[in-house]
Formats: sequence, C-alpha cells, structure tokens
Amino acid sequence: MASGYLVVLSTKGETLNYKASFCHTQIKGPTAESAAHRHPHTGPACGTRRTLRPGMEKKDVASGAGDPLSHQQQQLQQRMNGFVVGGGGVLLYGEFTDALNDTLRYSVSLTESALTVQRISSSPGRTKVIYNLVDCIGCRAHRGPEESDDAAAAYFTAYFYPFKRRWMSAGVARQRVEQCFRVAPPVQDPLQEAKRWARAVRDAAVLQAPRREGVVYAEVRRPCRVMVLVNPHSGRGQALQLFTGHVEGMFTEANVPYTLVITEHQNHARELVRQADLSQWDALVIMSGDGLLSEVINGLMEREDWHDAIQTPLGILPGGSGNALAASVHHYSQWPPAWNEELLLSCGFMLCKGLVGSMDLVSVHLSSRQRLFSFLSLAWGFVADVDIESEKYRHVGAIRFLMGTLVRLATLRVYQGRLAYLPVKEALPIKASLPPPNTPQHPSLCSSLPCRLIPDISPNRNSRHNHNSAIANRNTIANASNNAISAQRPADTQRDCKTSGAPVDSLLPGLEQPVPESWTVVEEEDFVLVLAIYQSHLAEDLWTVPGATADDGAIHLFYVTAGISRPALLRLFLAMEKGAHLACGCPHLVYQKVRALRLEPLSPHGMLTVDGEMVEYGPVQAQIHPGLARLICG
Repeated sequence: MASGYLVVLSTKGETLNYKASFCHTQIKGPTAESAAHRHPHTGPACGTRRTLRPGMEKKDVASGAGDPLSHQQQQLQQRMNGFVVGGGGVLLYGEFTDALNDTLRYSVSLTESALTVQRISSSPGRTKVIYNLVDCIGCRAHRGPEESDDAAAAYFTAYFYPFKRRWMSAGVARQRVEQCFRVAPPVQDPLQEAKRWARAVRDAAVLQAPRREGVVYAEVRRPCRVMVLVNPHSGRGQALQLFTGHVEGMFTEANVPYTLVITEHQNHARELVRQADLSQWDALVIMSGDGLLSEVINGLMEREDWHDAIQTPLGILPGGSGNALAASVHHYSQWPPAWNEELLLSCGFMLCKGLVGSMDLVSVHLSSRQRLFSFLSLAWGFVADVDIESEKYRHVGAIRFLMGTLVRLATLRVYQGRLAYLPVKEALPIKASLPPPNTPQHPSLCSSLPCRLIPDISPNRNSRHNHNSAIANRNTIANASNNAISAQRPADTQRDCKTSGAPVDSLLPGLEQPVPESWTVVEEEDFVLVLAIYQSHLAEDLWTVPGATADDGAIHLFYVTAGISRPALLRLFLAMEKGAHLACGCPHLVYQKVRALRLEPLSPHGMLTVDGEMVEYGPVQAQIHPGLARLICG
C-alpha cells in the first residue's frame, strides 16, 4: 500500500486541450446514430459526438412574459452575452456548416432550457434534435490542433447525460452525449466566440438543475472545491478504478476542481476531517461503501466547530458492496431504478449539478457511554449477522449479502431482548427542514403467510476465528471494528458532547433509567431481527422504506418476532427488492415510525451494527436529529 496522500488537482475548464479528440469525427449531421464512441473516462460507447462549423451567426432575443426571475437568475442572465431575455427566449443563435461537408448547414439556438440543433433543409422538422439543459453538466471551450490546417479554429463542447434506452435490457438510464461545435474564420476571434457560447450554455444549465417539485435546495458554491476520499479496498477493491474510469471525466467536463485522497487505514478519513481546514473545501465526496461516510460524519461531529463543520455538503459515490445511501439518493431523485455503473453515473451527475438538501442524523448511545452519529441504520439480529458474517465473501461483491442470507437462514437464530420507542405522533410535528412524506403513521401488522415455529435457539458464542477473519478481511476505512470506532473517544461522550455544544439528546434518559411513560414498551420478546433505518434503501437492491426521504425526521423501526418460518423470512427479503414487504401478509413483521428508541439485548451473545459496522454488544438507545447534515442530492 502506498504511503501518504495521493493528491490530484484538476485544472480550470478552458485550459484543458482536447485537440485531436474533436477533429476526426466522421459525422454528417446531428441525427446520425453512427457516432457511438468510446470515451476515455466512461468506458464503453455511451453517446454521440458531433462536429459543426459556423457559417454565420446572429443574435435574436425573443420576447416573452415569464415568471419573475430571482436575483441569482438575473445575475446569470446578465452574464449571458450581455443581454437579458424573458422566460423561454432565445439567448444565442448561430448557423453552422458541417466540418466535412460545406453543403450541409445547421441552425443552433440556445434558450433558457434547451440547446436545439436543426438541419437547414426543405423539411427541417425531421432533423431537429433538442438537448435539455437539465441534463447538461458543463460546456468547455478549447483550441483546435496546433499542428494542423485547423489551427485557427476553436471548439466548444457541451456534455449531456440524458435518459436513453438501455442497449441490452429494458428501461432507460443516463448515458453520455457529447455535442461539439467548431468555430473558425471568418469569425474574428474563434476562441473568444467559443468561450462566449460555452459560458452561456453553462450559465443556462445551472438554472436547470433537476429539482423535485415542492423541495427547496441550496447549491454548492461555483466553482466548487471538492475533496474526494476513496477507499481502494471497498467492495471488490475497484473503487479507485471506478472513480478514474467514470467520475473523473465527469468532474473535468463539469469544471469541478478536486483533490483525491486515498485512505490508508482504519479511521484515516475520520482523523483527516477532524483536523482539516474545512474552509478550503466546498464539499466532501466519499467514493466507497457506507462505512467511509460514517467515519467522515463522526469526524466532523468530533470537531469543536462541529455545528459549522457538519454543514459541509456531503456527496456519495457507490464504491462498496451495499451502497445503501447512494441507492437512496438516486431513489429520492424519482428517476428510474439504476444499479452498478448506472448508479455511479447517476450519483456523479447529481454531484456535478450540485444541489444540496438536508439529511437527518441519529445520535446513538452505547452501553460504554460512547456516542456515535449515524446516517443509515442500527441493526440487531439477522440483518447484523448477515452484514458482519458475509465479510468473508467480500471478493464476490454485492452478492455476498445473498450468500450470507442463505447461510444464516440455514441456522436461523432467535434473540431475547426488550424494545421501547417513542412513536411519531401526527399531532406532534417534527422540526425537519422539509415536510415529511405521507408514509404510514401506525404499525403495519401483516397476517396471512403460513409460518412454521422455530425452536427458541439462543445464538452460539460467535466464533473468534470468524470474527477475527472478518476484521482481517475488512477494508481499511469502509468497515471499521468497534475498537477502531471507539479510538480517541472520551469515556463519557454524552457529557463531553454537551460541554462542547454538540446536539443534546433531549428525548433520551440515561441508559440506567426507565424510559418515560410516553414511550411504547414492547414486552419481553424473542426477536429474529430489529432494524432501525433512516434512509429508503438498506442496499442497492433492498428498498426497505418506500416512503422515506433523507430528512423526514423519523427513524423507521422494523422488527420480526420469533415464529416466522425460514421461507416466510426469505419471501420478506425478496419482496423488499420491490418495496413490497409491508404488504406481504406476515404476522411477525412490525413497522413503526419513531423519534427515539431503546434496545436491551438479553441474549448473552450477538452482534449490533451501526451503519453496517459492528459496535459493542449491549444496551443501546438512539434519537433522531432532523436535518442536521447536508447532502448533495437531486
């Protein structure tokens, strides 16, 4: 493993030279489908590239009565070529000829919402191509090749990621499309003209970010400075290759300067963000599994200036096995489902667009008074067992969870414990940044699947060999043992956090005290699993809470009691792939939205996980803090 940080800084957009890339394209028109190509940053062919030459250009401002513009919109539009237009007006217009065939001419117009390319012919309607700026992440101007007949020319290239039909399967996914234009004499200064068009396209695209209706977003400052933390051992050990092969090119296209930091050991990211000068960064982006983000969040919350530090926008790129937050962020965008590289492309697109929303965090107190901040889940029983015990199958990727599920189903365990929670009351609003969705407010008790009783089998003592093997195979950052998590933490974290001004858990009594009367207490039960989750997905293919959002101000509590048969439990998880498990009809499944909870395991042995990472086994309690963090989303 290399020592020190690997740091790579991108340069500004106009200084990169794409000389030969744009000059040898054999394209006859904007509708040609033969332009599929292989891009050095995105792997297989995923779009089209077109090169056009300007013949003449004119400015045309169409009048229109649009909605009042915000101050930011007015500033951006005043930068667009020196004039302002109303809603839907043409910002720029030009007529271009094909670089390879001067008899073919095209008109190109830029409006507030689209870039339209149309062949000038007797039937122009058949050759019009409209590129929505909501799909545009950037536009760059550059010179032509210096040692060629085209040295006097310049180019501007717009980068789009629209939804297109998949080539090998049903449905749609974002795919890269590159639209290139050639600016050449008799234009007096081709490079300046190319820069003018590129700037206008970028400014218009900023105003067309993909916002969900009814949701208010902030935006990452532009140009933004991003620290990208990559765990090269997460998942199947391909996170760094995925970043350089898919995301690095997108950042270049979007003119996003970044610093790449490769983590080297457990808690490296935690230590780094705890000590970093965050004024140098506008966003922190994590390329790994969910464990690395957990380290970053806890490192930010351990700072003296935690209140300001946790406001740093956080971005996620799927590079691990589970990728629960990445799948959740994609789901919140209301776009079609995506997996694997398609999910990575979707998350990269959202990072380039730079919209920022709120994200809830959960304060978790362990029996040793250690306090953690969690963004994803708290699990005990079946889910925690599968997560930790499947570490030995990490080399196979996400399928490790299926293998772990089948192994654990063969010897299903039952755990004894006590559970109590504070329900979300409809009449008692939660102070969230955004309104919660219309999700069920009362427990869902299912009732029809045949279930076979399972004997009350207390779990055997966890094999020390298996535990140590899991820790040894665990990657350096994305999966940390409890000892690593507790490193450099004070013994009485709650008291120290109060002293330093960290958020106070006003809903939680001491673990040695009884819960308040307003809490609901589940009588001593035999549990197969208890899962508290605060995102929509538990993994890429596990849609656990269909109605959840990142800032709905609720902990979504699931528990399954003993007596469920192995086939019924398997059907629950299969139904979870489509978010249909709450309607499966299982009487052993209970779901409740809560604000706080306490779990007291009575079985002497077992596993507890926070955000997929094992923590000390024993009593635990947690409380939601709505909208505490900031998340780059769509």
